[in-house]
Amino acid sequence: MADAVEVVIVASAFGMDAVRTDGHLKWAAASKRAGATGFEIRRELFADEADTAPQALRVLGKQIAELGLWSVYSTPASLYTANGELDADALRVSIEEAIALGARFVKLQLGGFGSAAKAAVIADHMRCADVRLVVENGQLAEGGSLAQFVGLFDALAREGHAGVLGMTFDIGNWAWRDVVPLDAAGPLAAHVEYIHCKTAVGEGARRFPAAPAVDDPQFTAVLDKLPRHVPRGIEFPFDVNRIEADAAHYVAWLAGA
Repeated sequence: MADAVEVVIVASAFGMDAVRTDGHLKWAAASKRAGATGFEIRRELFADEADTAPQALRVLGKQIAELGLWSVYSTPASLYTANGELDADALRVSIEEAIALGARFVKLQLGGFGSAAKAAVIADHMRCADVRLVVENGQLAEGGSLAQFVGLFDALAREGHAGVLGMTFDIGNWAWRDVVPLDAAGPLAAHVEYIHCKTAVGEGARRFPAAPAVDDPQFTAVLDKLPRHVPRGIEFPFDVNRIEADAAHYVAWLAGA
């Protein structure tokens, strides 16, 4: 039997309103009971901007660690602006907040990356940061295309800083860009350090994240193509009528899939 994989539960899986109302800690504790090893904090789900102050993040991070979980800090900020420039301020703030939390990963959107990665600037920001930077493929054209991600990692290597950051490969988000996830997995697998697990249902703008079927051969094929040793995050909504049982079911499944 293959070794179990670390499974993270993304806060939004419990419902965005529930997290804003009850706070992240309640759902981190539910994640621990479900058997997860990590919990993803979503910056946009804090009820008050004061919750992102360094001291508040340090307290939350300590409480999550005391549960026996490690954390991911996810921010909706983008690494590159719409005109393709590195957003050094967004990177700096995100790193500072993630460090205060004590997160293992800080996750940003890619944004409007064009051709110049400014890899040396990223490397300078990360030099003393005890956190790993990952960028995620999003649902929008800006920051969600396969060509952008291939171009990013090519540029980082060309600029002499290959490996300065990694990728969060969101399996479901490719549907919003009409990209077959398996087609993206091949060229990007070497850079993937965290996987968001979900599929999409619906069409066009009326698409929604959903749980993969345990017998979905396409989803399984994507997991098989991606590195097995990297954590897998649950980012689909749980059944509101059996939240904790649903969470435990999917944690166990993804840990062994």
